[in-house]
Amino acid sequence: MTDRYAVIGNPVAHSKSPLIHRMFAEQAGQDIRYEAILAPLDGFKATIERLRNEGYKGCNVTVPFKFEAFQLTTQLTERAQAAQAVNTLKFDGNTALGDNTDGAGLVRDIEQNLGIALHGKHVLLMGAGGAAYGVVMPLLATGANLTVANRTIEKARQLGTAFTAKGKITASGYEDLHGQQFDAVINATSSGLSNEMPALPDTIFAANALAYDMVYGRETPFMAFARKHGATIVADGLGMLVEQAAESFLLWRGVRPETAPVITALRG
Repeated sequence: MTDRYAVIGNPVAHSKSPLIHRMFAEQAGQDIRYEAILAPLDGFKATIERLRNEGYKGCNVTVPFKFEAFQLTTQLTERAQAAQAVNTLKFDGNTALGDNTDGAGLVRDIEQNLGIALHGKHVLLMGAGGAAYGVVMPLLATGANLTVANRTIEKARQLGTAFTAKGKITASGYEDLHGQQFDAVINATSSGLSNEMPALPDTIFAANALAYDMVYGRETPFMAFARKHGATIVADGLGMLVEQAAESFLLWRGVRPETAPVITALRG
């Protein structure tokens, strides 16, 4: 029988996940069906129960259900526990394993696809919401020196405190960034979706710096700012999207798909 998977969100019609996983399955010779399912804002738990009863093997979870998914698991990976959010569920009998593949996807895109080693680099992560929590532990695992900046500095401090034991992390407000430079600046805020720009100083980028926006499919104000103010490499989050999907596929199927041809196809 064909194993069934899905991505669940609200909204979800725009999701590229069904296309990505179809390409993964064809490439890896895996017999799966993957679809996008719109869950009512108050109906995520009921949707998960329905999918489990219908024999689905797992699902991806997107906005706004990642925190609710965290509450519905029976087991958690270390990275999901650290993120306090789940974007991948694997069902096996009475077990619901929760994982968070976002940070692994980000790091793999930066280090493997863009060819930038993060060990020892000074990295600025903008934002202290769910997207930031999902990527901090994998970023620290690279050996990067991480600074987290947020408009509300107290939220940055809370994030820093949560990950103190995992590596070198500093909390900051945007006004404290003047005079500092970073080898990589990563935008984990939603500012790009509203065409807004975080309050960065013009001199934030060190020589040969990377500017990375987790938003994909558009030129965000942050990306335009980075091109104007000296970033050498400017990237959107499409590679992260594909790489985090590959992590989910590996968890479900035990096979790591090749991501480069999928990224190329989506860019085309």
